[in-house]
Amino acid sequence: MKYFITVCLAILVFSFNGFSQEKNTTHKVEKGETVAQIAQKYNVTPYDIYKLNPDAQAGLKPDSVLLIPKKAGMQKATAKAVTHKVEPKETLFGIEKKYNVSDEALKKANPELEKLGLQIGQTLIIPSNTSSKTVASTPEKVVYHEVLPKETKYSIAKQYGITIEELEKRNPEVIPNLTIGYKLIIKGNAPKTEKVSAVEPKKEMPKPISPKVSPTINYVNYKVKPKETLYSLSKMSGLGQDELVKLNPALANAVEVGMILKVPSTASIPQETETKKTYASLSKNSNSNDRKKLVLLLPFNMSKIEGDTVNSTSMRLKKDKFLNIILDFYSGALMAIDSARSLGINVDVKIFDSQETKNASNILSINQENNLETADAIIGPFYQNNVEKTAELLGKNNVPVISPLSKDIGNAFPNLYQTIPTNEALKNAMFDFMRLKGGNIIAVVDKKKESVRQYIQQNHSDVKFASLLENGSVSVESLKGLFVKDKTNYVVMETANTGMIKSTMAAMMSVMANYKVQLVILEPNETLDTDEINFENLTKLNLMYPSITRENESPEAKIFEKEYRKDNKISPSTYATRGFDVTFDTMMRLSQDKSYQETADSIATEQVDNKFEYYKKADGGYTNKGIYILYYDTDLTIKEAN
Repeated sequence: MKYFITVCLAILVFSFNGFSQEKNTTHKVEKGETVAQIAQKYNVTPYDIYKLNPDAQAGLKPDSVLLIPKKAGMQKATAKAVTHKVEPKETLFGIEKKYNVSDEALKKANPELEKLGLQIGQTLIIPSNTSSKTVASTPEKVVYHEVLPKETKYSIAKQYGITIEELEKRNPEVIPNLTIGYKLIIKGNAPKTEKVSAVEPKKEMPKPISPKVSPTINYVNYKVKPKETLYSLSKMSGLGQDELVKLNPALANAVEVGMILKVPSTASIPQETETKKTYASLSKNSNSNDRKKLVLLLPFNMSKIEGDTVNSTSMRLKKDKFLNIILDFYSGALMAIDSARSLGINVDVKIFDSQETKNASNILSINQENNLETADAIIGPFYQNNVEKTAELLGKNNVPVISPLSKDIGNAFPNLYQTIPTNEALKNAMFDFMRLKGGNIIAVVDKKKESVRQYIQQNHSDVKFASLLENGSVSVESLKGLFVKDKTNYVVMETANTGMIKSTMAAMMSVMANYKVQLVILEPNETLDTDEINFENLTKLNLMYPSITRENESPEAKIFEKEYRKDNKISPSTYATRGFDVTFDTMMRLSQDKSYQETADSIATEQVDNKFEYYKKADGGYTNKGIYILYYDTDLTIKEAN
């Protein structure tokens, strides 16, 4: 691991140039300069510079020329302005409170806050209290919004172009939950007498400002697709289940594939069922001599390591699990870069320390200094919040931002690619496999797993449930009564209770002479790894489960492991292999005669331990549905189900 730290330090190079000494109305941008620094130099605000140079909001490019407003015109407004350098753990609210400035005044002086949020190390222009009071003295028009059914804080905030934090700050009563009919303050500060509860008569409420809706509802026809339920159709159409059935009486009997429904034209109708992609091994397929640019944003957090006077580097490596994950990923990425170059792939790779916490990073300064918008693809950052901000920052240039490890679903951005399949995708893949095999699916679900029961009922209505006894254990007679002889009986077991696991497995093994049975779990179950559960019985029942990674014993995988051990004196961890797979896959996609997005739309790939099968999400962005179905074989090995 010390080797990786040394390499990190050698790669991460930062350069800063001095400010230009010109005092004219134009300024030539030097490398590393920010709008805030330039504004401070000329005694103006960033807002003034953005007004004259709107393109500067996308980032500054070295040698470009900015127009600077004359100092005399702005001297009064900026005479008392001070700056503040953002420290770790600071919040926007705390800074505003510290300097007694309004949220609106601070964001007006620092427009980048609206787009990127607060960044560690960022220099803010703090407006004077006099300026803040002047703004506050002018009454701002109050904008209201009345909460409608099915609306969320996210959808409301997005509708008005504000953040959820701002919405909650103006309406602290809705922090616990959002109430239908509640009148939210979107903009401005209403007098206390104007704040009306949702239970008061509507005629006393000021008329809420919201988008105009035509009283005429237009309907379209919708053809029911496989696996859709009344719940999912209701969610898609935006109608309650009772309303949907009233509009389509045939639904009262059953939801049938192919039936034509009448739904509002405003319904979120999904795109046609995606065609399963064929997996292909990519090879260099470009005759162009143009070199592609790949950027890796990895949270080494070197400043923290160098500033740690308590722990040595070796001690920190022993304690810091996250750092070990990053270094493992990085070691795999280095192997991928070497492998791609040995194949003649023309990709220039740059690696930067993203200096991340869950809610902050230095991506803004990296972009300003290195023009990330010119990259052909970016791997990282690692935290979901930071990867979303990076995708938003580079969205105008449609730079693919590849999230390497985050399991969060997150907000949707057209250029964001989530490489980790979601938990729901894993579960759905398991049910799809069992149906493809024509299986009889039975669920044994513990009372403590009510959310799993609801998920199955709402999304997989063909699944039968075994009854539970009053003490909560499974009814063995009920379970056996659900078995059929002409199909594989898949028993989906969702419980951490040792007794329930044993009784379920015993019931299945007792009928193996007459029925074909197989045990299934939807997510990892630690109880199955204890000594109380007989591992041999799990192999007899061919325990099956969905997985993001596989057990690869192919010759190619063995070569990778051998080369990794040769270079690093240790076998590759899961994160090291993932670092190789994500980086190598990205570089191979960049070597095609297509853009990264075009390859994501048309090609699925498989690397050492990971699949990359991207699909567009309904709300934007890409999700990976490359999932393995694995099972325990009787030879005590784990194999991939076909």
